[in-house]
Amino acid sequence: MPKRVAAIAAAEAIEQVASSDLVHVPSTPRSPARPVVEDDATIRHGDVDEWGRSENMRRIARQLYEPIYSKWFRAEWEGLEKIPTDGGALIVANHAGAIPSDAPAIMHGIEKELERPVYGMADYFFRKVPVVGTMWSRLGGLPAHPDNAYRLLREQKQLVLVFPEGTKGTSKHMSERYQLARFGRGGFVEIAMRAGVPVIPIAVVGAEESMPIVAKVPAVAKAIGIPYMPITANMLALGPLGLVGYFPAKFKLRVLDPVYFNVEPDRERYSKSRIMDESERIRDNIQAALYDMLRERRSIWFG
Repeated sequence: MPKRVAAIAAAEAIEQVASSDLVHVPSTPRSPARPVVEDDATIRHGDVDEWGRSENMRRIARQLYEPIYSKWFRAEWEGLEKIPTDGGALIVANHAGAIPSDAPAIMHGIEKELERPVYGMADYFFRKVPVVGTMWSRLGGLPAHPDNAYRLLREQKQLVLVFPEGTKGTSKHMSERYQLARFGRGGFVEIAMRAGVPVIPIAVVGAEESMPIVAKVPAVAKAIGIPYMPITANMLALGPLGLVGYFPAKFKLRVLDPVYFNVEPDRERYSKSRIMDESERIRDNIQAALYDMLRERRSIWFG
């Protein structure tokens, strides 16, 4: 049991890397001299890169998370070959679970199969949490700021993961499973246009059932300054272990066709109506894929 709890704790640290849309995009392209992160993450420590990511920490995290990924969630991919093996791309997916389990599954699967690092964008809140903030950076997470995404995509040709639903997705009641929330203001589309990269949509089935929310306590969340305070089915079924323990839902991940925008990168302005239309189209495609995958699913636990 201690080994299982340690592995699950590692998974929690990984998942914090991608839970927010890029909600504000400047009207003119900017490429800052250094990443928009805290000072301690921009100072090199051993193998730590300019973003704070440590390949040694990622290697350890992958080793700890692999049993959860392959034995507990039994993750299966469809269309993984649609993710480019080089060049920048913005990965977007549906988001779910009180402590989301989809982010580590996506990052781990891509890094394992394609041997490419994945950088995850998340709300700045996680950066401010002691210890968690540092671990979050070491595992590839950084604030969901458009300058960060632009540099990674345009200049460094990396893979970047965002969840346009943000906390609207992770805070959903279990009765709202697989009903996608609004994709913000389409900031992720404008960043992809500006950086000249495709958007790679991914539909994830299984995360909704791994830690479903049965109730929320808004007063507590407001008092301690967190986005939401959930009561999960895991807590009711497993007691204290339910705070960190996921249900063994079968994970299936479907990579949809890349979306190319065919616009000139680094333009001063892009059509807001085009951005919103593209955002809604991507959302609709993910939603349709989810419904299709759910129709094919015979069991939450066995797929």
